Amino acid sequence: MRTFRQKLSWLVPIIIGLLIALLIKQFLFQIVRVDGPSMQPNLQNNERVFCLKASKIHRGSVVIFDANGVDPQVATRTNYVKRVIGVPGDTVKSKDGNIYVNNNKINQNYINADQRDSGTGNWTLKSISVQNNWLKNNGATKVPNGEYFVLGDHRSVSNDGRYWGFVPKSKIDGVVKVPSWTGTATTRNNVNQEWKHYWAN
Repeated sequence: MRTFRQKLSWLVPIIIGLLIALLIKQFLFQIVRVDGPSMQPNLQNNERVFCLKASKIHRGSVVIFDANGVDPQVATRTNYVKRVIGVPGDTVKSKDGNIYVNNNKINQNYINADQRDSGTGNWTLKSISVQNNWLKNNGATKVPNGEYFVLGDHRSVSNDGRYWGFVPKSKIDGVVKVPSWTGTATTRNNVNQEWKHYWAN
């Protein structure tokens, strides 16, 4: 009996600790590894970032979502990291290196001129949905209710909403926050604070 109580005395704290860790991961935050170059120059391949579960999603927020069921080429749970360009009800178009949301030009100072211009292309939601044969919302002219339109920062290599459409809110795990010990002050600001400066002056 005494041996059982001794075992229980160290087993219970371990179980409680695991439960707390699971609750934090499920409802508060988790650490996620960036996979690939699609968010360069602001996030690098293999960089570790926080995914905040309860943060509000803004235009310009960088989010993590499960691409399974979003990108037709993905058959198992796969985390994608992209930047929100359009929220429900928005129209989005790209012309001559500028992106317009609801006919208002957005700020893209977080990427260089080449990424804005040749990397992004000229399109409307309707034109890319038809051109790229979206399986859902083909012919859409605005972002549907409960969904988001996302792009990678490194537009010329990013597999993003241009090619497969919108991301349902139910697929989004949370908003990315870059900790102070990674990246540079500029790249951290481009991820953590850019949504505050979304519209072009």
